[in-house]
Amino acid sequence: MAAAEENSALFPIFVLTMIALPLVPYTFVNLYLTFRKKSQNINCRCSACFCSGKYRKSIFRRISNFSTYSNLTVLLLWVVVVLLSFYIKHINTEIQIFEPFSILGLEPGVSEPEIKKAYRKLSILYHPDKNPDPEANKYFIDYISKAYQALTDPISRENFEKYGHPDGRQGLQMGIALPQFLLNIDGASGGILLLGIVGVCIILPLTIAVIYLSRSSKYTGNYVMHHTMYAYYHFMKPSLAPSKVMEVFIRAAEYMEIPVRRTDEESLQKLFVLVRSELNLDLRNIRQEQAKFWKQHPALVKSELLIQAHLTRETAALSPYLQQDFKKMLALAPRLLEELIKMAIIPRTQQGHGWLRPAIGVVELSQSMIQAVPLSARKATGGSSEGYGPFLQLPHFTESVVKKIARKKVRSFQDFREMKQQERAELLTQFAGFSDAEAQDVEIVLEMMPSILIDLTCETEGEEGIQEGDIVTMQAWITLRRWNDSIRAFPHAPYFPYEKEENFWLLLADASSNDVWMSQKVNFMDEATAIIAASKAIQELKEGSGASAKEIKIAVKEAINRVKSGSRLVMGKFQAPSEGNYNLTSYCLCDAWIGCDAKFNVKLKVLKRTRAGTRNIVSTDEVPSLEDGAEDEDEEGDDEYDDDYESEYSEDDEDVRGKDAKGAVADGSVHDDAKGSSSDDDGSESDEN
Repeated sequence: MAAAEENSALFPIFVLTMIALPLVPYTFVNLYLTFRKKSQNINCRCSACFCSGKYRKSIFRRISNFSTYSNLTVLLLWVVVVLLSFYIKHINTEIQIFEPFSILGLEPGVSEPEIKKAYRKLSILYHPDKNPDPEANKYFIDYISKAYQALTDPISRENFEKYGHPDGRQGLQMGIALPQFLLNIDGASGGILLLGIVGVCIILPLTIAVIYLSRSSKYTGNYVMHHTMYAYYHFMKPSLAPSKVMEVFIRAAEYMEIPVRRTDEESLQKLFVLVRSELNLDLRNIRQEQAKFWKQHPALVKSELLIQAHLTRETAALSPYLQQDFKKMLALAPRLLEELIKMAIIPRTQQGHGWLRPAIGVVELSQSMIQAVPLSARKATGGSSEGYGPFLQLPHFTESVVKKIARKKVRSFQDFREMKQQERAELLTQFAGFSDAEAQDVEIVLEMMPSILIDLTCETEGEEGIQEGDIVTMQAWITLRRWNDSIRAFPHAPYFPYEKEENFWLLLADASSNDVWMSQKVNFMDEATAIIAASKAIQELKEGSGASAKEIKIAVKEAINRVKSGSRLVMGKFQAPSEGNYNLTSYCLCDAWIGCDAKFNVKLKVLKRTRAGTRNIVSTDEVPSLEDGAEDEDEEGDDEYDDDYESEYSEDDEDVRGKDAKGAVADGSVHDDAKGSSSDDDGSESDEN
């Protein structure tokens, strides 16, 4: 019976251990990530972002941010741990060491007559003949008699002195951490124990494995559904115009799974009227166009209307249920847009090139999503090739404000940024009707906007020139500058309800053939990772060129300093094409800001092969291949470009071929040290402040 009680007391300890083993490290990791995230938050300080409530540290917001399913589960488990600890403390008694003198109430070293005298006194109280209480009888036999025997019997005294117990060496006691009713293995209890063992050891692990495998088979490593990847790959076309990217984006399986309720019809009808001008409907046949729009899959209709409501800032017309769906769509948008970019630049040709035109369109859609700017606002107007869209990302700016400042010869966003601060403040307060506080908000956002510099070189390692078939190493240093001298920052985006990091996409492309030769995502938030990556890349590059240890150390130190000053190293390799001169363009596109992209022309000269052999030729196993199920693109390449509106990067083929690149060409190697953030329409580059 005692053993059963002891075993039953071990079960809470077993449960406490199983809960605490994963709970403690998970809690510490979460706390570390929380404090680390707070230390990295560099938010916009303008009044528009403050009023949006996205960064407001109110008590309600803190509670709502904490009240997630994972946090509440962790809190509940900690409550269980505390309760189990108190329970275990009360039901368990400490193991008492056998002390015969203490049991008899004597001091160590007393004489034998005193021992007998004490024994007789206790016998009167606890002997079965004197006290019929079973507990008294048990105490007399287990403690008093053994204590007297240990002090009077020579053998028992010797065992006590050697082993601490009059009976000699005591065996190791072990228990089973299970409830007491499961330890009585008879009849129903035996079946319950068997079911418990099968459930815990077999059914539970299998259930967890099935759930994990079903979820992992449904999603990719970036938590995007496989069906979404298939849809994006299938509908991505080389001639996809920026205005048509929306039609591909909303086909994500995540959006298709959002329920379409009958109660949403009225709100969606009202929303359609508000955003109809943004739906690319043919006004000459508007009735048929509207009917065709509503005949689409209901999920596609709902998704496009909600996204257009965000771009046009007409979200006040949404019902409460649509507001929930709307926020869910925006939460998924950044990762879906990132995968859509990857689908555009994934190697599709025999040379391993991606497609430039749809990639630029996806980035433009991402910029508009973060800043809540309509795609129509990016059409070329007047003297500006970028439209008035970049102005709308500034606080308190509207289309009417843009028209007012345009009368003062401010035609483009670049002109507005290059103005002196005092002149800009006078323009906003005197002509645009801004208050001093509103003008200061504009300055805060302008100080946060990034400017990009690119230092790009392409060369064949160990050779003076680039010959056809060589493996060309591209090395690009991307440097970010802001007027407030910060490097890490979250973009000003008061209409986007979630935090969004700035990401930049470096593309080395041939605009005339619509080919992307090299692509790489660049992020400026994690300096430590960038230092490790740059140090390793520079060290491998120098070791491959045969540099000494001292030269490698100096180069690595210089790279670390450049990273700390706001630069990121991008390395890549591609196979040189056939002999000829290639007019390439290096793009550095930001997915969160409009008008902060960099574009520079690069000339690449490939010489005819004169060296023996086929050095560095890429094997067929190393050439990227299309995924299974890819369609033949021969027919797609013949499609005409669908130009609903002009992208700020779109150019005529004649202009591209007629431009002079600023990259210096020498012996087939190319070096591009660009100092501007954007190119003018005539191919010249403008310096940035």
